[in-house]
Parts: sequence; C-alpha cells; structure tokens
Amino acid sequence: MRDLPQLLDLIASFSKENPFPASPSELYLPCDYILTLGGKRLRPALVLMGHELFKDNVESALPVAWAVELFHNFSLMHDDIMDAAPLRRGQATVHHKWNTTTAILSGDVLLIFAYRFLAQFEVASTVPQLIQIFNRVATEVCEGQQFDLNFETQATVSIPAYLKMIELKTAVLLGAALEMGAVCANASIEEAQHLYEFGRLAGVAFQIQDDLLDTYGDPAKFGKQVGGDILQNKKTLLVLKTLETAPEVDCNELRAWMQTNAQNPEEKVAAVRAIFDRNGIPALVAAEKERFQKAAFQHLDAVQVPEARKAVLRQTVADLLERDS
Repeated sequence: MRDLPQLLDLIASFSKENPFPASPSELYLPCDYILTLGGKRLRPALVLMGHELFKDNVESALPVAWAVELFHNFSLMHDDIMDAAPLRRGQATVHHKWNTTTAILSGDVLLIFAYRFLAQFEVASTVPQLIQIFNRVATEVCEGQQFDLNFETQATVSIPAYLKMIELKTAVLLGAALEMGAVCANASIEEAQHLYEFGRLAGVAFQIQDDLLDTYGDPAKFGKQVGGDILQNKKTLLVLKTLETAPEVDCNELRAWMQTNAQNPEEKVAAVRAIFDRNGIPALVAAEKERFQKAAFQHLDAVQVPEARKAVLRQTVADLLERDS
C-alpha cells in the first residue's frame, strides 16, 4: 500500500507526462498556472486511495484522478471570478493575473480536458458509469455555489440549509472521488456507496473545521488572515449557531456587526468572537463537526476489506479533520 506522498508523486508524474498543448498559450498557460499554485491535490489522491482499497494497480486510475483534479481547479477558477477574489493560495487569481475573459475560457477548457481524461480509463465499459458519477457531482457543486451566492443576500439562513450548501459545494466531490476510485477497481455498488458517504460526511466535517479555523486558528499556521469570514459578513455555522441559541441581545449585536463594513478590522473580529465565546459557540460547532466525523468513519468501518488496506485513507482523513492550518 502506498502512503500519501507516494500517491502524490504518482499524480505529479502523470501531470508532467500529460501537459496541455503549447498553443494557444493564452488559453493554456492559465491552466498550468492554477495547477501549480500549491494545492494539496487531496481529491485525486482520494481517487487513488479508493481504488487501492480493492486493487493494487493504482496507476490505472490516474486518468480518473487527474480528471477530478482538473474539475476541482475549473471550479476554483470560476468561483474566484464570482467572488471577486484577488488571491488564491497566496498568489494572484487567474482573472487578476490575466483577465476575466481568459479565466472563463481557461476554466472551460479545464472542464473539457477533465472529460477527456475520464474517457481514457482503460476499461471502456466502466467509462459511462464514471461519467454518470462525474455529471451528478459536477451538477451538485454548481448547485452548492448558487446556494452560497444566494445566502449573501438572504436575511436568514437555516442551519440545515447551510449544511446542505457545504455538502454540495465541498463535500460531494470528496465523496465522489472515493466512489470513482472504487468503481475503477470494480468494487461492489454497496462498497462504493459506503466510500461515497464516508467522503461526503467527512467533507462536511472538514468545512466545519474550516469555519472554526477561520475564526480561531493560529495566524502563523493558518496561512491567511484569521477572522476573514467575520470581516466578509459570511453566514458561517458559528454565526448561525449564535442566532439559533444566544440571547436576543447578543443576536442583535451580532446582526449589527454583520451589517457594517469594518473601519477597524481587529475591533470587529474581537467583538464578534467575544459574542461567540460567551455563548459557548465554538464547543457547539465542534460537537457538530464531531457528529459528522463519527458518522463518516462508521461508513469506512463498513467497507469489507482488510483494515491494513484502509490505514492510509483512515489516517489521511483523520489528519485532515484535526488540522490546525
């Protein structure tokens, strides 16, 4: 069984062996650029881990893994345009480095190449099933992004609606990566579904952890400004739990802060964090994360392969959910 660094090396080698065309450079250079910005490449690694639970010839799943990575970066390129984000992983976003037209077109071609790599899977009879899974999850990711955009202008957002949004926007692709890896290895429908649920539920827990880190992370480890969600008035789970459980006076104060642009960012972050703290919100949110995490690992436990074959996947996801950056 290969560990995570070994799997990432396989993905890096596959990428080098399958470059984009040289021309037109205006189309393909932005694709190369976003793929080299330092992403963790977790999703393609999950494809390979899902495959290696059942079969050792993990190289056969590399085209599918790379398709998932291309789709993920396509979505990031377009999300950055919608969010008017200047930075991605500490570097200029594609639409800032080039322009919006370039970012749209280069994103489009990333998606097209994703389908080309899916079609390269060595078992031709499996390709339609892979495309069916891919189409399902690609649609869901778009739905999640639209819900996220809707929330920016909605006065109220329920916790179930928020959890559904992060499931669609983030978690389903993690689940589908594992599911597609299992399908490549000819696993049973039941086993593939357990892996999908494992990734989906772990993905929700991952995003809840991200909410906590954005407000309570160590700036030296987190790698970006702590409190960014507060300054952007995002309706995170911390905010929604406060509005659900806190006294009205604290809810009103939180709403007031969320309707202001921060003249003094440090003051705003400190004030909102104080509201969270005095109402025990971090513990409530951590408990919600733990609920999803526990349910996720129950699905991994249900996969009928030797525990030794699960070790890399189990440790990778556990580390991800306990990260501090």
